[in-house]
Amino acid sequence: MRTLGVDLAAATKKTAVAVIEWDRHPEAREAAEAGTQPSARLAHLALDVDDQEIVDLFGTCDMTGVDCPVGWPDALIPFLTGHLNFDAAPVLEHDGIAGRRLLAYRDTDRFVTRETGLIPLSVSADRLAHPAMRCAVIQAKIAGLHGPQPRDGSGRLAEVYPAASLKIWGLNGRGYKGRGIPEAERLGVLLASLEEQAPWLDLSGHRDRLAASDDLFDAVIAALAARAVARRRTLLPDAAHAAAARSEGWIHLPSCTLDELPC
Repeated sequence: MRTLGVDLAAATKKTAVAVIEWDRHPEAREAAEAGTQPSARLAHLALDVDDQEIVDLFGTCDMTGVDCPVGWPDALIPFLTGHLNFDAAPVLEHDGIAGRRLLAYRDTDRFVTRETGLIPLSVSADRLAHPAMRCAVIQAKIAGLHGPQPRDGSGRLAEVYPAASLKIWGLNGRGYKGRGIPEAERLGVLLASLEEQAPWLDLSGHRDRLAASDDLFDAVIAALAARAVARRRTLLPDAAHAAAARSEGWIHLPSCTLDELPC
């Protein structure tokens, strides 16, 4: 199995990708569990990645985890259409802060907050909107070559959230994003914790690059989360969330430990 992690930004220079190759042999997994040899290898790591490279890598991988919203809140479309057409009814439905929250956050965003305490950025009311527009274009390019990918992650593309994955896996992911000395030190500590808890992961000589770039690090975490999606070890939408997940997207939270990923 090959999993692709994409830390998507609005600009190519801040966009990172990571590909992890997973050994399918049972004896390799047993060796990984015993700590005697890695069973997963960081096969590709890149920064400053354009759309075409992402589409090309998607075609070579079994599952892709993208750190970016793959859709918008269902309530946003009729709200904008109503505003465009001077139709007051669908606009006035969202009068007040509670109504505006339905325009800013998706069902999956609220689910993530309930499960982890983290509040994802709003795809429609924050800077995250710019990468999401790019993500929509990339999804269209992938659809043209490989068919449309369901937004709920039931195909080969799934939305992931590295900060939430790190929290679920017991890794302290607070305060490592940035270019200052404190952030760099926290990223180094976080990477060391990942190496300690995932001795089965061979970084293939990329440790220094990962310690110097939170974008590259997040791409690796996205690739790990993609493995959890591929192995059906994430929290899936139930009947109450299924319809919204298909249209808005669904953030896949791991339901397994790091130790269970190679299995």
